Amino acid sequence: MSAHASGLTLLTIGAVERETGLQKDTLRVWERRYGFPKPARDDAGERLYTLEDVNRLRLIRRLMDQGWRPGKLLTLSESALQGMLDSENGGREVEPASGEMLTAIRAHDVETLRRLFQQALLDKGLQGLVTDVIAPLNVHIGEAWLRGDLGVPDEHFYTEQTQTFLRGALAAYPRPGKPPRILLTTLPQEEHALGLLMAETLFASEGAQCCSLGPRMPLADIRSSAITAGADVVALSFSAAFPARQALAGVRSLREALPAGIDIWVGGAGARDRLRSSEGVRVIRDITDVPVAVADWRSRH
Repeated sequence: MSAHASGLTLLTIGAVERETGLQKDTLRVWERRYGFPKPARDDAGERLYTLEDVNRLRLIRRLMDQGWRPGKLLTLSESALQGMLDSENGGREVEPASGEMLTAIRAHDVETLRRLFQQALLDKGLQGLVTDVIAPLNVHIGEAWLRGDLGVPDEHFYTEQTQTFLRGALAAYPRPGKPPRILLTTLPQEEHALGLLMAETLFASEGAQCCSLGPRMPLADIRSSAITAGADVVALSFSAAFPARQALAGVRSLREALPAGIDIWVGGAGARDRLRSSEGVRVIRDITDVPVAVADWRSRH
């Protein structure tokens, strides 16, 4: 819902939440703590935001997705934020296949998106589908959202359809069941499951035994499940938005709780450059490094 005043289009806090994916409570906290966004008020006292506010919030959220913390970002101008994002992205080009997929995502065209995924699976195999198509497409989706080419419902559509296709592909994939036996999950505060499923797909394509618990598992349950399943490795996924301190504390606590013979592997955008490898903990800095991690484990066992 929007209002017009002095020739300006003003958006309600609900509309801003839908446009940016930032929760209303987050916007209110930032307003109190950092002084931005600083909305106008209507006669009823409801917050009203300008389109410039929304554009700046989009940039902030995209940079948060790439690992930046809001405290620094909220003090910067729109041009400074855009410069940071351009530097992060390094001028990546959208491949033609990704362009077709983006068109299907905008149209919420399930059949076309599934057909394109299926063609990529046939052309590139299961690993190539994840590393060469879905991983770059995740970046393109974020950039298209930032430009306003895609909305939050489009992101959700993409995530759900991608997860559905990967689960189907995994179900049809032969499972030789060779070691290591890998338990996959996330810490309780991590809701994003696509990265976890992408990792499971690569582990399975390497012939590893996979047991996925899905996201948001308490540490005590991860420990008990790892022991019950006879896991060799616990693999954790962290999205870029996951707080670095919580990630580090959680991994340390889990390392202390698990038997020494069970390794911990951590990956995802939130693990890269913010967690460090240590005894019994391996940081997989890029999804293409998953096969290397499996090969290294096998060579040691």
